[in-house]
This record gives sequence, structure tokens and C-alpha cells, in this order.
Amino acid sequence: MTADDRPARYAYLGPQGTFTEAALLTLPGAAEAEQVPCATVPAVLEALRNGEADTAVVALENSVEGSVPTTLDELATGEPLQIVGEITLPVSFALLVRPGTALDDIKTVASHPIAQPQCRRWLLENVPHAEWRAATSNAEAAQHVADGHYDAALAGSFAAARYGLSVLAEDIHDVADAVTRFVVLNRPGPPPAPTGTDKTTVVAFIGEDHPGALLEILTEFSVRGINLTLIQSRPTGAGLGSYLFWMDFEGHVSDARVGEAMMGLRRVCADVRFVGSYARADRVRPDIRRGTRDTDFTEAASWLTSIRTGRPS
Repeated sequence: MTADDRPARYAYLGPQGTFTEAALLTLPGAAEAEQVPCATVPAVLEALRNGEADTAVVALENSVEGSVPTTLDELATGEPLQIVGEITLPVSFALLVRPGTALDDIKTVASHPIAQPQCRRWLLENVPHAEWRAATSNAEAAQHVADGHYDAALAGSFAAARYGLSVLAEDIHDVADAVTRFVVLNRPGPPPAPTGTDKTTVVAFIGEDHPGALLEILTEFSVRGINLTLIQSRPTGAGLGSYLFWMDFEGHVSDARVGEAMMGLRRVCADVRFVGSYARADRVRPDIRRGTRDTDFTEAASWLTSIRTGRPS
């Protein structure tokens, strides 16, 4: 079988039964593809980088707990990868136990570190003396419960049957309607074609810390009518006070206003990493204000050229 004949390979945070797997399976053709479960987010991304997978799916942001630092850091500073799509998935936690286990029997509860804070109040009220244990994924926590290492796991109810566990309680999260945003990644290449409901992600590195440094970055977007949907600062690791800014904003790199803003960032920042332009999961179309449409940039450029050539229109 040649590389062109084999099924597509998708890397994701495993083992089977994670919310990441559930997100992956929403992609067209993913159920028939070869799935490559990995133990950690860095391992997922490394599988894509070294060619063990063709596409990767990882969690980027949760509506309750915010951004996933490991994902941000790996995509901001590791070998470049490109976001080509996003998936939003409602997240509902259940308490999974071995059959016959009662609430009073639970002394340890395992989960991914992002899950525990989302169920903190419920755990305090219902199993106040249970100790929490970290797992690399909620499915791994379920596996540990099945193996007898812990008494209960926080995971999706769909993971119970896979690991021979019982659902002792459902919908135990503290905040209803929580949603996790996952990103679909490929190795670098041309971005997907614009759809009109797109989002772009870049990472900006400030050259030197000075008054107004962040304002300079934000101005590049505001003067072009570009709405930022996420901005997150992360340390670069180069020392205290050295930060990068992860930014998601409306529009596609092929849009004139987005291209102009990115050129502006390139001028004022030490470095800018393009992470991707891709269709928004919610398909919301941006409100493009007067003066920032592609035709407005074209007309302005033509006007300036006419002045420079001595033939003003």
C-alpha cells in the first residue's frame, strides 16, 4: 500500500473515550480513518510533526477554565503546525465507578486537571473527603478506576461502557452548558480557502517591554475594524517580563484588512508566527465596517498611486 492509498491518520489525546476523541469523530470521514491515540498533548503534536499522523486534534480552550496552556505553548514555540479547522463540543461530566461502588465508598477521584475545577463544587458537596488524583486524560482516569487504582473518575458518560464502569452520577459539572474548543491541525501549508466566516490565529512576540507595547499591537487591529475573539499572554521562557501574545481574530489572511494588520504586527513586533486561518465552528459572519472592506483598500491604494504618478483622480 502506498502513502496515497492508506487511510488518513488522526492523532488525538487518548486513550479511547476522551472528549478529544468525541470531537475528532465529528469530522467527516474520521470514523473510517486510522486513529492514533497519544498519551499527552505534546505527544499528539509530535506525532503530526514526525509524520506518524496526517492530522491532529487537541483541546485549545474551555468556556469555564479558559485556554489550555500546554496547547498554546506547544503551538506558539514548538516546530510550526497550522490550524485548519475548529470544533466546539458541549462537555458534560459524569462520575464513573466500578459496579457496586456507592458515594460513601469513594476516597479518590481521578481526572484531567482541566476537569476537576469544573466539578469542584459538586465534589465538595457530595464526596467532601475524597482526594483528587491527576490523570493525563479523563479516559485514562477511567482506565485507572477500572484497574482498581482509584475509586472514581470524572469523564464523559460515553466512556463508562468502554471501561466496564457504571455511571454513579451525571451532569455533575458546576457550570451548565460548558463548551470546549478543539483545533484541527496539519503540517504547514496553504491555508483553507476563505468561507466568509473565518478566524485567524497568530502569535506575536514583543521585542522589548516598553510603555504602550501592547497598545501598539491592539491598534493594528482596531484601526482596521478587526474584532479579537481571544488574546492570551504567555511567558516566552526567556526571563521574567518576556511574554508572547496568542491572538484569535475575525477574518481570513486573504482579507485585505487582515493582511494589512499582520503586516503592521510584523513591523512592530520582534516576530510574528502565523498559526492559521480557518472556518469558525459557529459560522458567525463578522460585521465589516465601512472603510475596511477589500474594495475600500483597493480604492485607497489606487487613489494613492494616482497621486504618486501625478494623475490624481
